Amino acid sequence: MVVDTVCTYCGVGCDISFKLDNGQIIKAFAKKEGTVSQGKLCIKGRKGWEYLYSPYRIKKPRIKKSFVEEHIDQFPQHIKRSLNSLTDFDSKFYECSYELAYEISAWKLSQIKEKYSPYAVAGIGGARTSCESSYLFQKFIRKYIGSPHIDNCARVCHSPSLKGMRTTIGEGAATNPFDDIYEAEFLIVIGSNTTEAHPIVANRILDAVRNKAQLAVIDVREIPLSKFAQFHLTIPFEANLLVLNMMARVILEEKLYNEEFIRNRVKGFEEYKKQLLKDPYSDPDLFKKINGYEGLFEKIREVARIYATKKSMILWGLGITEHIDGSYSVMAITHLALLTGNIGKKGAGLMPLRGQNNVQGTCDMGCLPYYDPDYRPPAEIGLMTPDIIDAVLEGKIKAIYNIGEDIAHIHPNQNKIHKALEKLEFLIVNEIFPNEITEYADIIFGVKSAYEKEGVYINAERRLHLSQPVVETDIPDDWEVLKEIAVRMGIQADYRTSEDVWNEVRKEASERFSGATYEKLRQNRITGLQWPVKENDTPILHQGKFRTQDGYGRFSYHQWEKRGMVAELLEKNSFEDFYLTTGRNLIHYNNAAQTKECISLISKINTDTVFVSEKDRERLNNAEKVILKSQYGETDVLPVKYVSWLKKGTLYTTFHFAKSKINYLFGDEADIFVKTARFKSVKVQVIPVH
Repeated sequence: MVVDTVCTYCGVGCDISFKLDNGQIIKAFAKKEGTVSQGKLCIKGRKGWEYLYSPYRIKKPRIKKSFVEEHIDQFPQHIKRSLNSLTDFDSKFYECSYELAYEISAWKLSQIKEKYSPYAVAGIGGARTSCESSYLFQKFIRKYIGSPHIDNCARVCHSPSLKGMRTTIGEGAATNPFDDIYEAEFLIVIGSNTTEAHPIVANRILDAVRNKAQLAVIDVREIPLSKFAQFHLTIPFEANLLVLNMMARVILEEKLYNEEFIRNRVKGFEEYKKQLLKDPYSDPDLFKKINGYEGLFEKIREVARIYATKKSMILWGLGITEHIDGSYSVMAITHLALLTGNIGKKGAGLMPLRGQNNVQGTCDMGCLPYYDPDYRPPAEIGLMTPDIIDAVLEGKIKAIYNIGEDIAHIHPNQNKIHKALEKLEFLIVNEIFPNEITEYADIIFGVKSAYEKEGVYINAERRLHLSQPVVETDIPDDWEVLKEIAVRMGIQADYRTSEDVWNEVRKEASERFSGATYEKLRQNRITGLQWPVKENDTPILHQGKFRTQDGYGRFSYHQWEKRGMVAELLEKNSFEDFYLTTGRNLIHYNNAAQTKECISLISKINTDTVFVSEKDRERLNNAEKVILKSQYGETDVLPVKYVSWLKKGTLYTTFHFAKSKINYLFGDEADIFVKTARFKSVKVQVIPVH
């Protein structure tokens, strides 16, 4: 028997098929006719299903013993009568029935709402679950509880892409399908280690290069794609906006811009041009004065010229967005497309490479404090996750409902977050495995994984896939847990199936999904459909007009601000400390909750490693282990590997394992608009451990 569904990992959203025997998975593979996978899967696709059989799955609700003891006198009689059904799980938690967990959750949420106000409750998460569950989550918080405080993991990844693209072109999503990579003559990959984080997209890039497309890679380090690039630009830390503005200046000064496109489709050009040309930091010759990066001034010019004169695409990842000027850098990327007309057509466009399997869909569903479903303005704007944490510490927020987002590991400023979690009066977590956040939970609901449910997932190219269960389980889905709690709060929530929820989505977010029926999605299970879906789907956006109110694109210039490594190099010609950037490796995924439960994956890599330039080996006395320390915190002892692909003073590490404490190094510095943390640049001391 073969079951077709969608991969549960990154935002590429591969179609994936499973061969089963007697209900057990034998292998995972991709069919050649699959639109996204093209018959190929990365190792996480091929082996990352093994977690389904892990003995550590959360299959029953758990309730903290201290929570029961604290509330035993307050519980209403119908709950007290059921407490004798609790069974010991370990020293901290009882196991209980779903029925009892629903009752206690409903009672405590209602109590907090009445004692304090609906604003004392917040929701965080949802991007690891289906659109149906994400939709119902934001409805649960906004409508059933009455709080505007709903957010998801886009806060730590691509919120700046949404902000930057909506500001300039009216839509914060990829403009083209992945297959348009084959149609491009020139590709720029900036701030994305694509072979590790989005390998099936990287396959297309490599195929396109073999087929004569040119490639430029811009990053703070050399990456595997750099070997295949005609241009590799190793840039200083926090110089993305600097370099992008320089490219725009070359296009303006050499009159390589598309006058007809700008005249017909874009507003604000003259003011943009005036601001850019008077900006002292927009001249590529600045790099002549920056020690170790002198060659960039000519490379920037060459890349800009080719981009402007070819059918070109730009692809980017968190190396762009996880900075204090992430939104401005995304705007600068869109400026390049607006200047040259490289948008709204086949083989030319903009592609933010989303991280989570359904982060695009979760944002589309309105799991953001400043957007309702379909990106409509909400009745009231709520708090973003960093503000929610502050509000907990201030005593304003008393309860958090968390779905599949381990904020006690993957968010910045972990010392602060852990203090906030300890202060909460009530924390509910929906999860499939124990992790850092479940340690703080008062109630944990074991829920279905993506391979056990039916639901819609939307990938980084706006493609909807309808999943179906590969293995059967009687564990509830996230939306079912939310519904059952709501019913016990006296709320009418008449959903029998995920399709019922989706049909409501099609009405509430009709601009994108009105025509995307389950029937149509089942017929296109392997190929998927790209939103907006009405009679047909829409592979390419912005053809003829932009998705702004008046149909025009807009220039919105911002000057790069001198800081960090570049400032030190300009002023002192050197820097003493190290700069650290972080990312994923091919084997693991985010907090490794699923991948560490897969024997085939954890047996290959089971720790985070600090990668150091060979040129720093002597400086560190050939240390094999180090501790990294910033002004906010320090890591555990970490192994070191010396490599040739990093410049002197540059460090790189992954953040997959909580024990490494990588995210203790980062503070509250974040994007000015959307508070996405500056994960890609922190100054650290390196302390050798002998």
